[in-house]
Amino acid sequence: MTTSAIIDDEGWMRQALTLAESVMYITAPNPRVACLIVRDGQVLAQGATQVAGGPHAEVMALRQAAERGLDVAGATIYVTLEPCSHYGRTPPCVDAVIAARPARVVVAMYDPNPLVGGRGIAKLRAAGIPVATQVCTPEALAINPGFVARMTRKTPWVWLKLAASLDGRIALSNGESQWITGPAARADGHHWRARSCVMLTGSGTVKADDPQLNVRHVETARPPIKAIIDTRLEIDENARIFDGSKVWVFASHSNPAKAARLADRNAEVVEMPACGQRVDLPSIMRWLGERDINEVHVEAGSILSGALLQAQCVDELLLYTAPVLLGEGLGMVRLDALSSLAQAQRFEFTDVQSVSPDLRVRARHIERWKHLLQAVQPRDVR
Repeated sequence: MTTSAIIDDEGWMRQALTLAESVMYITAPNPRVACLIVRDGQVLAQGATQVAGGPHAEVMALRQAAERGLDVAGATIYVTLEPCSHYGRTPPCVDAVIAARPARVVVAMYDPNPLVGGRGIAKLRAAGIPVATQVCTPEALAINPGFVARMTRKTPWVWLKLAASLDGRIALSNGESQWITGPAARADGHHWRARSCVMLTGSGTVKADDPQLNVRHVETARPPIKAIIDTRLEIDENARIFDGSKVWVFASHSNPAKAARLADRNAEVVEMPACGQRVDLPSIMRWLGERDINEVHVEAGSILSGALLQAQCVDELLLYTAPVLLGEGLGMVRLDALSSLAQAQRFEFTDVQSVSPDLRVRARHIERWKHLLQAVQPRDVR
């Protein structure tokens, strides 16, 4: 393939990825996928995956082409994820693509779902349709890390949101923390709440701040489920978080009477095994994965944040840094002392954005991101 053709493929795929971002809040537990149908440098049709049970991106694009009276035979189809090859809530998309008789198909990344796993691409090639792969793969993965994590390791992708001063304080020594960052940063954080499947906090944060933990600055038809880690089930039943929306409370102590009262407020108490003095955090992540949770957004105090990091449950850091120095106060996370730098968890910076007057810094866990990238690479299908 010529260099100019590769550049064209990347350009069209980036346009498809932008379209995939437009359905960021609605597709879970399905991945966010988009499809472009292009011929002679023109987009004939496009589509993105709809709510679970609704049509996938390829079907949406082919429907739009049909509505416009366009024959897409001989066109190039760009899709941000390998077309599915199995019957789920909808028929296999790969069959619809084959029936459309495109000249070629360009795929950003392989589908890590064991029911697909290269079979969609293999079926296209068996039908005589050339397929180009690995076009803008890291960018495509960044839109769907939770789906890939759940498919490969059976747990969601977890990011930890922190709002801190330049000297790493999330609150004063007396506990005052509202507000270290400005309104723009707080509003920006609601985008991350909205794209998540679950918002997770601890009972200490509920007691100290009485948060609503809802999405207010972003329109979403699929608000995330709220979740609280409350080892001893001591939470105030009148806390604002119990507003009638669905809440999961993870505890390792049983209190059937209190659980029944919370159930009346649409809160389910989930008893989990203990690990030392708290709920076993990896068990919670496995439980969430079993319930098709792709992404978890954590807003918690330094104790729970540190515990999640030490339990290897955090994949990404979302840090809002304010241009202020607070001196003595509460640190971002409470971690055990290390005896060697080799024991440190390593993250890599991926993005820095100004949300004036603050900065938003993102950092991914290096090894866990590499694991996901490997999972969406080409493979032999047997």
